[in-house]
Amino acid sequence: MAFFKRTKKSEDKPSQPKADKVTKVKSTTVTEAPAEPNVSRTKSDKKTVKHTEIKRSTLISKELDLSGILLRPRITEKATIVAESGVYVFEVSKRATKHTIKQAVKKIYKVDAIRVNIVKLPSKKRVSGRTRIVGVKSSGKKAYVYLKKGDRIEFV
Repeated sequence: MAFFKRTKKSEDKPSQPKADKVTKVKSTTVTEAPAEPNVSRTKSDKKTVKHTEIKRSTLISKELDLSGILLRPRITEKATIVAESGVYVFEVSKRATKHTIKQAVKKIYKVDAIRVNIVKLPSKKRVSGRTRIVGVKSSGKKAYVYLKKGDRIEFV
C-alpha cells in the first residue's frame, strides 16, 4: 500500500516573509506570524478556529452581480396572458434565490415585488428531425414575479 516514502519538509530552508495572519481556506487552523522575522514557527503558534455559517443568499449576492441574476424575460403565450394580472416571468441564473431575484427586480426595473415563485426547468433530450442526431436541451430556472396592482414592467 505504501509505495511512496513520505518525508517531512526540512525546516532549514529560508521562508519568505508573510502577512501578520494567514488563514487557510477550508481548514480549522490559523497560524500567526512570529514577532521576529527570523524565528521559525512552532506547533504552539497554531490556534483552532470555529467555522461560522454564512447564509447562502448572502454568498450569492456578493458573488454575482444583480444584473446577472435576471437573464431575460420569458416571452411565451402563457407569460403574456399572466402579465395582464401583474405577474411577470423571467429566466434567471441557476444559482439565484427568491431574495436575490427580488433585489434584482427592484434595482433594474425600480418596482417592488410582492412574491416570487421559482420553477426549475429540467434538461431534456432532443432529436434533430433530418439527421437523427441526439442532443440535450439545457436545464435552467424561471421565476414568476408578482407585483402590486398598478405596477408594470415595460420590456423594450
